[in-house]
Amino acid sequence: MLQIKQLNQYYGESHTLWDIDLLVPKGECTCLMGRNGVGKTTLLDVIMGLLRLQSGQIILDGSDITKLPAEKRAGLGVGYVPQGRQIFPLLTVQENLEIGLGNGRKKLKKIPDLVFSLFPVLQEMKKRRGGDLSGGQQQQLAIGRALVLDPSLLILDEPTEGIQPNIVQEIGDIINKLKNEFGITVLLVEQKLPFARAVADGFVILDRGRSVATGAIDTLDEKLIRKYLTV
Repeated sequence: MLQIKQLNQYYGESHTLWDIDLLVPKGECTCLMGRNGVGKTTLLDVIMGLLRLQSGQIILDGSDITKLPAEKRAGLGVGYVPQGRQIFPLLTVQENLEIGLGNGRKKLKKIPDLVFSLFPVLQEMKKRRGGDLSGGQQQQLAIGRALVLDPSLLILDEPTEGIQPNIVQEIGDIINKLKNEFGITVLLVEQKLPFARAVADGFVILDRGRSVATGAIDTLDEKLIRKYLTV
């Protein structure tokens, strides 16, 4: 589904991502892990075309999208939920969702029923402003906005950060449902190990801009956790 080959990226003179190789299999959830500041969000921004890469390739469903502008990637079926959610606080829930219409693969004219079936609270609160929602509800709104694009690949950057436990559980259930029932591929950045183990099929660990470990999620052992993930 998504393949990264020998990706390098710089901030000015600072080499931030070093020869990254990454494979996200179709219909699975791959968790990108690592301590703060190791390059996880930078890698997501490069995948989305928000940051330029120095060298390497980004391949989506067999097509090279390395040089494709960011605004074109959503039309290929890539949905992105950034860290911090970045909803529009002064727009209503419905308006936040409608922003994605016409930008996805199918150029939809109305919010798909899937969004409200997964997140009934958004149906109930669609006339409320996004800024009036709780943090958990805003996260659901951000995921719903990405799903309006009808993505085949959903990229989530720390979706459980600052979220109350019951909503964390709901988000985990929805990720599993999206991949198992709808065949949506998920690339997830996540710090909470129990959550990662509950939803991910595989993992990749970054350390100082390099990929240092990868495998099935059940092979993520205490040695790797102590070396690369504990603070």
